[in-house]
Amino acid sequence: MHADNSLRALAARRAEAKTPAAEIVLINNMHRRRALALTACALLSSACARKKKPPVAVAPLPGAVEHGIASWYGHPYHGRRTASGEIYDMEKLTAAHRTLPFDTWVEVTNLANGRKVRVRITDRGPFVEGRIIDLSRAAARQIQMIGPGVVKVRLEVIAPPRDLAGRTSYAVQVGAFRERDNAERLARSLERRYGPCRLVRRENTEASWRVLVGKHGSREEAEDLARELRAKVGAAFVVRVDDAGGAGI
Repeated sequence: MHADNSLRALAARRAEAKTPAAEIVLINNMHRRRALALTACALLSSACARKKKPPVAVAPLPGAVEHGIASWYGHPYHGRRTASGEIYDMEKLTAAHRTLPFDTWVEVTNLANGRKVRVRITDRGPFVEGRIIDLSRAAARQIQMIGPGVVKVRLEVIAPPRDLAGRTSYAVQVGAFRERDNAERLARSLERRYGPCRLVRRENTEASWRVLVGKHGSREEAEDLARELRAKVGAAFVVRVDDAGGAGI
C-alpha cells in the first residue's frame, strides 16, 4: 500500500512538472508568431511609406507633335500669377500646357484655317478633358480662334526663336502698389543693398506699380535672390524680363 501511494505521488509530481513545460512551449510559440506578424506589418508599412519620386520633366526634342483641342483664356486671369511664377499677361504670346516644361516653345497650327502662332509655355492647364493647350488672348487672336473659343490644333515643339538669344533675363518682384510713391519708397530702401530697382507699370490692374529687383541671366540666380529678399520683405518671386517687351509681369 505504501509503495502504491509512493508511485501515485511520483506520477502526480511528474504530471505537474510536465504541464508547465508544455504551457511554456505554447506561450513561446505564440510570442514567436506574434513577433513575426509584427515584423511583417512593419516591413509592409515601411514599403508603403516609401513613395516613388515623380519623374523630372524633360523637354521633348524639337519636332515632337501633338494633336488635340485648343482653348484660350483672358480675364479674370490677366494680372494673376501663373504656375511658373510669372504674372499672366493675356497680350503676350504664351500658353498653358499640362506637362511641357516651362519655357518650352511650341508652334500651334489652327487646323481649320492653317494659321500658326509660336508661344512659350508659362502656365499649367487646360484641365478639361480633350483639350491640350490654353492660349493667351494674343495668341488666340493670331490664329483667329477668339470667336469659336475652341479649335482643333496641331502642336509642334520648336527651338526658342533666335531673335530672343541674349534678351531673356529674370528679376524678382517684391511689391505691387496702387500709388507710385509707395513703389518708389520700397525701391529706394532696397537699392542700397541689392542694386538698381525697376518700376514697371501694368495697365488694367488695381495694383499697377510693381517693383523689380535685380536682373539675372538664369532663373536659378534670380531664385537665390528671391530667397534672400523673402527674409527681408516677405513676398518675393521670380519674373521673366524681356528687353524688347518690358517686364514679364
